[in-house]
Amino acid sequence: MLYTGIDLHKRTSVLSTVDASGQIVAKAKLPNDRSALLSYFRQLPGPHQATVEATGSWYWLADLLSDEAVDLRLGHAKYLKAIAYAKVKTDAVDANTLAQLLRVEMIPEAHMISSDLRPIRDLMRARLRLVQKHVSARNSIHRLLEKYNVADVPDLPPLVQIHAQCFVDQCKLLKKQIKHIEQVLNPLLIPNDEVQRLLWIPGIGKIGAYTLHLEIDGIERFASDRKFFSYCRLVPGSDNSGGRQRHKSSKDGNRYLKIVFSHAALRAIQYFPEVRAFAQRKARSKGKHLTRALVAKEIARIVYHVMQSGQPFNGKFKGATIEKPKQVVWPRRANPG
Repeated sequence: MLYTGIDLHKRTSVLSTVDASGQIVAKAKLPNDRSALLSYFRQLPGPHQATVEATGSWYWLADLLSDEAVDLRLGHAKYLKAIAYAKVKTDAVDANTLAQLLRVEMIPEAHMISSDLRPIRDLMRARLRLVQKHVSARNSIHRLLEKYNVADVPDLPPLVQIHAQCFVDQCKLLKKQIKHIEQVLNPLLIPNDEVQRLLWIPGIGKIGAYTLHLEIDGIERFASDRKFFSYCRLVPGSDNSGGRQRHKSSKDGNRYLKIVFSHAALRAIQYFPEVRAFAQRKARSKGKHLTRALVAKEIARIVYHVMQSGQPFNGKFKGATIEKPKQVVWPRRANPG
């Protein structure tokens, strides 16, 4: 077995290959050209593993190496820094360190999304960025109206109207782009049985179901619901030292799932009396923010078990039966798969 560490950059890559004993058998600095990389790996026949950090440009490399039967492992960039910190840090050292860590099975792996879902997931993330820009443009308009204490854009001074109209035009364009993305995604995701099952869970709408299906990419990769909660950023981190125990906010995990469950909690409390009753009981002792986190965590628990079992939502929240479930209206089907 051969092990190759790849230090991937925008225009070039540094590769270092070691054998089972850790001896370097090949190394090179190559342009990010498919033919050059293929030539490197083809000169090293036999079983081969490779690893690269999970930066923003690994898609093409994963596709290239899968065709060559090279087992590519995606390294978690944050945890690799903790393991492989060195006084002397060069591209060649990084590539060799990656190869050695791969050889001894110490690569902290990041999830490599399946290639068929990759472009759909990225399109969903692009939609979120457009929504954020749309909200920012609307807020800019409201700030201008507030600054001059007027109700509408035509009431602003002439030069300020030009300023505000730029944001108005941005809002129109962004809304058009968001709608177009949704029209492209609907036929790809609405027929999916898993999406249909998710749509019946309290607080989860069409966009939430799309995001859950794409970002989770297979619930079987989580051994328990506790690990799933951690990945969704629904539980705090810990900062324990010297006998003191502290909780802290953690940014490890998937921020898109955190957004979905936080939004689902608000909507579930708003529209479902059983969820609202649970939230009101908890709010007396826990406070508003922690109560919302508890609702989000319970919705995540439901999502985990629905996806793991492949069965429809049983209509219960914390043991209470939901009296008015969602209606059979598009995009929901009568039979959720």
